[in-house]
Amino acid sequence: MKAVRLSFMQMIKFMAADMMLLAAGVSPVLMGAAIRFGIPCIEGLLMEFTGLPRVISPYYGLIDILFAAITPAMFCFVAAMVMLEEHDDHIDRYLFVTKLGKKGYYISRVILPAMLAFAITCVILPICGLTEMAFIKVLFLAISGTLQGVIIAMLVVNLSSNKLEGMALTKLASLLMFGAAGPFFLETPYSYMLFFMPSYWTGMMVTCNNSLYVIPTVMVSAVRILILARRGRY
Repeated sequence: MKAVRLSFMQMIKFMAADMMLLAAGVSPVLMGAAIRFGIPCIEGLLMEFTGLPRVISPYYGLIDILFAAITPAMFCFVAAMVMLEEHDDHIDRYLFVTKLGKKGYYISRVILPAMLAFAITCVILPICGLTEMAFIKVLFLAISGTLQGVIIAMLVVNLSSNKLEGMALTKLASLLMFGAAGPFFLETPYSYMLFFMPSYWTGMMVTCNNSLYVIPTVMVSAVRILILARRGRY
């Protein structure tokens, strides 16, 4: 565990020295403030302009789902960029033959950042969220967002050959989060077309107010993670 901890701290130091990665790490807090204060303000202006009683507020739950996925996505993006740079510099291969090993490397580069993102999400989501949430709902949204972040990181690392490709692929992989919009905009028979996206089941959990939908969220995410782990580049 000491080797894993040291490897993780080394990644944190690397992130602090790179302004782009540092900005990605602190951006969820800024996004949270923008959502918490900006969206209700925009809603008030739209209501006044259109004369409608509600405009954006019916989709506050969707915004909360996406916000719950932002922190894990950003943290796992940072981890993926570090891993790609270490792969380009052949540093990872040297780390594999140390006490850290492959398993420890992945724990320090993927699992620990995801756990940190999960903890931060559990703290800032109730503060910056637009809907009232019980702790169990916060917990489930944080779990869903964290699993999506891990999937995005593994997709980027497995399919990218350099950081530039990694940044482009991150944008595409982030579209996985928008499966949550299915239950909000599609009728039930048609929305099931998005069953392969973990975020779809998170959307079902919020729209149906049924925490049991966290089970298919975890199952679909686990299948994706296992496939990516077995087909990894390392």
